[in-house]
Order: sequence, then structure tokens, then C-alpha cells
Amino acid sequence: MQFVPSSSRMQSQPTITLATLKRNLPVSWNTVHTFVSKRVHQGLTCCARPASMTTTTTEEKRGVEHFNPLDQQHIVEKVKFYDKVNRIEDVPHVEAAWDWFAGLGKPKLWVAPMVDQSELAFRMLCKTYGADAAYTPMLHARLFNETLAYREEHFLTCPEEDRPLLAQFCANDPDILLAAARHVEPYVDGVDINLGCPQRIAKKGRYGAYLMDDIPLIESLVRTLAENLSVPVTVKIRRFPDIRDTIEYAARLEKAGASLVAVHGRLREEKRSIASMACWETIAAVKKSLHVPVLANGNLRNMFDVQHCLELTGADGVMSAESLLEDPAMFSPKRLLPGGEYKPSEGPHLLLEYCDWAEKFPPPYRMVRGHSFAMLGSWLSEFIDMREELRTSVRDIPALREFTGRLIQKIEATGRDHPIPAVSKRRLKAMEAEAAKEAAIQAQEEEEKALAALDWSDA
Repeated sequence: MQFVPSSSRMQSQPTITLATLKRNLPVSWNTVHTFVSKRVHQGLTCCARPASMTTTTTEEKRGVEHFNPLDQQHIVEKVKFYDKVNRIEDVPHVEAAWDWFAGLGKPKLWVAPMVDQSELAFRMLCKTYGADAAYTPMLHARLFNETLAYREEHFLTCPEEDRPLLAQFCANDPDILLAAARHVEPYVDGVDINLGCPQRIAKKGRYGAYLMDDIPLIESLVRTLAENLSVPVTVKIRRFPDIRDTIEYAARLEKAGASLVAVHGRLREEKRSIASMACWETIAAVKKSLHVPVLANGNLRNMFDVQHCLELTGADGVMSAESLLEDPAMFSPKRLLPGGEYKPSEGPHLLLEYCDWAEKFPPPYRMVRGHSFAMLGSWLSEFIDMREELRTSVRDIPALREFTGRLIQKIEATGRDHPIPAVSKRRLKAMEAEAAKEAAIQAQEEEEKALAALDWSDA
């Protein structure tokens, strides 16, 4: 890839004021419950405690549903004294990084990398509704490099419509990572290294967030790609408990050659957003401390959260995962208009649109099933019988279309735009957790089986 030459750095982003946001908030947002704690009044956040304090408070365990961005205004004052960590001469690629980012169109709204869920069909649906750029699903570098069938199943793109696009890999060996990246180099705008996956499969495979214990290895991964690819290398990281450690970590990756750093504001131990909030202060501090573009990830439930995050952290863009799975139209401008906020009744119709894209760019049906539960999930808590039917009996897209049509009829018959769960919230969470656990175990078993087959062929 040729970098677009430019004599100037990226232009400053337009300022979005909180006053403007408040004037445009729907009534439901003006009346939303605000939790204000003693920590906030004292100017502290979940990531501002001394390094020696490693315990997690009850407040920090509260999930993202309790998050209110209007309580985060103190961030701007707290991070304004941070300065760049690396000397500009130690980051010789910084101008090229900004020229590359500008050449992509300065994308602000990104579809995050999601295992088996940010495939081409879903990326195209999100881009229909305002997403500027996207990542591929996480790709296992060794399997991708050595297995043609794995490459054909997991990497699909269309050159003109599916851009900008970053291909994300997990790896712990620089040579294997480079070999895998070579396969996609001609078809993407950059190669990303997954340093944020906190799941059991990453721990067992020693990749993702579990490489945080070996930063020199991570630097080697970044440096190898930066020195040998014609496209930029980017990274997606999680935070350490101490904000200073996170800043140093990000700065070391920038110095090693990363042209963009995406920061997920949660710890490695915080696997689910329902149980923990992301720390925007960490993201803001990293942005102030780096020379290259920074993306923010975490606590982004809707476009109001997105705009607050961009203003308060100074990030050059945001990425969303879980919220986009439920509402692929989350980035649509209409979501900022009064009455334009997401309604559960939209989910089935969005799923039918996804089916259109899935027929044009067919993914494995397990990916389709995952999206089905994400977009229909709230209604499946009311129509429990249909939840079981979707899980066990619907096995292809035509059957899914018919199923969704029947569900729409049942929803319309209620006269409501929101479901009334037939099971308790606790029971529903337990069901979702069990389904997630089953999926994780299945993914781990499939990965281990594929790797074992490679080892057997090498023997």
C-alpha cells in the first residue's frame, strides 16, 4: 500500500459541546437515572487508584447499564497535564501514520473485531447504517497461514465496498504472524494485532490480553510487521489497573511501530460489559500521551455515548462490538434525532436485512445464528418457545427468514415495541451466560482440534 503524501497533519476534529448534546437528548435520556458516587465527587475514577491498590470495589463491579457519560466531565481536567511519552524522533512513522489515517477518510465509527461476528455480511450491514470502517473477525495466525480451508472460511472481502478494513490476527510468534499477514496484505488497509482478547481460549493459546505479561514479545510482533509489510500495523489493547502502566505500555507499542492504538477501557479480568464499566480516563490519558491516532472502546451503548466519548477522551474514533450486534444501525445519524433511539421492535427487521447480505456474501451458518440471537434476543426472553426453536431447529437462511416473519407477527400482535420477559432477569442472564460458555468451549475445542491436525501433519 502506498501512503498518501501530505504536507500537513490531520486537521483538528470539530468540537461537540455537552450543551449541544443536552439540547438533542431524547426525553428518556434527560430523565435517565444518574449515579454519582463519592469517588466521582473526589475526582477519582476506577483507574486512578495507586498501583498498590489492586482490589475491585463494589462500585467498579457495576455494569455498563449504570454508566452515565454526563458524570465523566472531570476527565478533561484530569488529563490535560499529560504530555507525549515518546520523543517525536523516536516515532519516525508518525507522519506516515497520520497521512494513512487521513487517506482512509479519518474514520470515526468503527465496527470492532469480533470472533465469528464481524464477518463481511455484518460489516456491510453496519456500513449501510453509518459505520465508517471495520475490522475482520480475529484470525488465528498459525491456522490462517497453514490452512487454506481456514483462510477461505474466515477471510472474505469485496475490494471496493468493504473498505477501510483492518485484518486482525492473534499470535505469539513474530514469524508466523508475518507469514499470515502476507496473505491479506494486498486486500486490507492495515494489519491489527489482537492484544485484548480476555477469553479462556486466549489464555490457553497464549495470545490476546494474556501477552500483557510479556511486553517485549509484543514489541517484537509489532516491529516485525512494521518493518516488513507495505501496510501499517495497528494494535488493540486493554488497560492495566494503574493508568501509568497503561500509558507506558501503549507508548512502547507506538515506538515499536504501531500506526494506530485502539484502547479497550477494561481490565483483562473484566470479560463482560454487563459486569463492569470501561475507564474513559485511561483512554483520554493514552490519547494525550501518544503521537499516533487512538480509538476508544467501551461503554458505547448508543450515539450519545459515542459523541460524549469523542469529546471527553479526545479519541480520533470509536469502535463498538456488543452494542452493534444488538443494533447494527447504532451509528446511523437518525439515532441522534428525537424519537430515533433504538427500539427492540427494530431487531427482527434488521435481521432480515442481514439475511440479504448473508445471501450475497455467505458466512458459515454458526455466524448467522449468533447474529440471530443478538438481534432477536430481547424478544426471545418473552417468547421462550421460539428461543428454543431458533437454537435447535432453524438451520439455514430461508428457515431463518420464515422464523423471523412469524416472530414479527407475534410482536405486532402484542401492540408493543418492547418485550415483557417471561423469565426473571437473573434467569435470563444465567441462560445467556450458559450459551456464551457453550460457544466459548466449542470454539476452544475447534481451535485445539485444528492445531492438533497441523501438529500431526508436521510430525
